[in-house]
Amino acid sequence: YHSTAKDQGRSKMTSLKSNDEIRDSVRTAYADVVETASGCCGPDAAASAGAGTSCCPTPDSGAPTDGRVLGYGEDELTAVPEGSNLGLGCGNPTAIAELSEGETVLDLGSGAGFDCFLAAPKVGPSGRVIGVDMTPEMLQKARANIQKSGAENVEFRLGEIEHLPLADATVDVIISNCVINLAPDKNAVFRDAYRVLRPGGRMCISDIVATEELPAEMKNDMGMVSSCIGGAAPTDALVDGLRAAGFDAPEIDVKEESRKFIADWAPGRGIEGYIASATIRAVKR
Repeated sequence: YHSTAKDQGRSKMTSLKSNDEIRDSVRTAYADVVETASGCCGPDAAASAGAGTSCCPTPDSGAPTDGRVLGYGEDELTAVPEGSNLGLGCGNPTAIAELSEGETVLDLGSGAGFDCFLAAPKVGPSGRVIGVDMTPEMLQKARANIQKSGAENVEFRLGEIEHLPLADATVDVIISNCVINLAPDKNAVFRDAYRVLRPGGRMCISDIVATEELPAEMKNDMGMVSSCIGGAAPTDALVDGLRAAGFDAPEIDVKEESRKFIADWAPGRGIEGYIASATIRAVKR
């Protein structure tokens, strides 16, 4: 997910001294997203923004993110409970996951639950959808959205995606939407994802990848990191990490057309020349 940096539009340069420091900064930024969303994403604001549009601001620009640009259909955008779509993704992982009745789905960095609620009817009453997020405020919002939706096959757990609160070999499909780029140790994410997947299980995610070496000022700007820009990894590093974790035949498909909406995340900064959205697939044999 890209998020609104806490001090929107102001660069927060710092030396990233530890993984915990990065996580704390991201957690703070996303807690602020929940607070902002409560004021800008109510029914009146959503109606004024138009169908399929999130009224939540994107980094620096304050511009709305249209879910249709990310690959969601009108039916999907209207099927989820009010307040679950915060407009923070970079793709539509449920569209590529080919979910089936009875499967157990895990959403890494589930936020307010948008993709979980889209997955729920696809896996049906015999299936299960588990969202994991490290931000307590997001978890509270997501659990409230369960009550709105009436979905009985969805649950949300507090945890870091590097250390998933799930037992070994209990998941059929892992989805995620613009979150792994936020993790300071992406290889740890892949290792734990592999651990919780059943043999034959698959990972189908949308994320931001680096297509060019990011300038140091972007990598070390905490606002850029929290906004799904500064932490983007090159595709070859991601493929190497997936293979090292044990995944078979990882594939990354860079979406060149995504650079258009990515440019709006930080207007005038030229970030679209360095990053793009991509679909990432891998299988546990």
